[in-house]
Amino acid sequence: MSPRSILIVILALVFGASAAVGVNALRNQEQPAAPAPPETVPVLVAALDIPTFAGIAPEMVKSYDCPKDLVPVDAITRIEDAQDRAVLNPMVKGEFLLNAKLAPRGVGRGMATKITKGMRAFTIHTPSMEAGVAGFILPGNKVDVLLTLEGRTENDPSGGGTTVALLQNVEILAIEQLVVAPAESKVRPAELKSVTLLVSLQEAARLTLGQAKGKLCLTLRRHDDADQATSLPVYLKQLLGEMPREEKDKIKPAADTPPPPPPPVTIYTIRGAQVGAYQVQPGSPGR
Repeated sequence: MSPRSILIVILALVFGASAAVGVNALRNQEQPAAPAPPETVPVLVAALDIPTFAGIAPEMVKSYDCPKDLVPVDAITRIEDAQDRAVLNPMVKGEFLLNAKLAPRGVGRGMATKITKGMRAFTIHTPSMEAGVAGFILPGNKVDVLLTLEGRTENDPSGGGTTVALLQNVEILAIEQLVVAPAESKVRPAELKSVTLLVSLQEAARLTLGQAKGKLCLTLRRHDDADQATSLPVYLKQLLGEMPREEKDKIKPAADTPPPPPPPVTIYTIRGAQVGAYQVQPGSPGR
């Protein structure tokens, strides 16, 4: 083998060894550490779609390891804290179980779970379209209740009918058997026969008497309008441009005041070549 060939072989070996050492050094360099997995917390989620008022059973929920930073404040983490509690609103598969979405344990099931302490559920009839706001009222809306009474006697001061605002800012619990607003956000007027309201016991008594003696209608409020509006009774005579006698009696007559004096009168006098003038008040003694 010639010296040139030997040199080439030696250089090849040197370069090959250098490359191998370099590759090995790169492989042995410290790799960046993988990010630590986020801390998780086991929470309960719905394992299937759960309808309103259904009681929670173990097979209806499952545990899900949720990143701690994403866990809702009110989330339920133990099946013991959810079992046998009724669902207040429908839940979809995978939805977190929250304390606020479940009725307290021991209150039972059905509509009673949506009634807050001290309140009552009261149903009124809405047989006409205008009584039910043409089907645009939905469960969870707030309404005012109007009562219309017809005149009973010939001497009725209202002139034959009166409408008053009986209740204000009342929550709707259900429309017929519907406790959840439909997807189209409207109830068919033909199916709108009754509305269940959340009221106090005293308000329920007023509704009972009003429904027995007159006609109840609903007016829809804004969801964020909780103010009590000032409302006076409306009488049939007012619609006809008249005023009931009892309302006239409330108007105090103005105090008697003397009429303003008439303007003064100017009197001219002529004495020879002199002309004089002076003013006198009508009714005063002459000069």
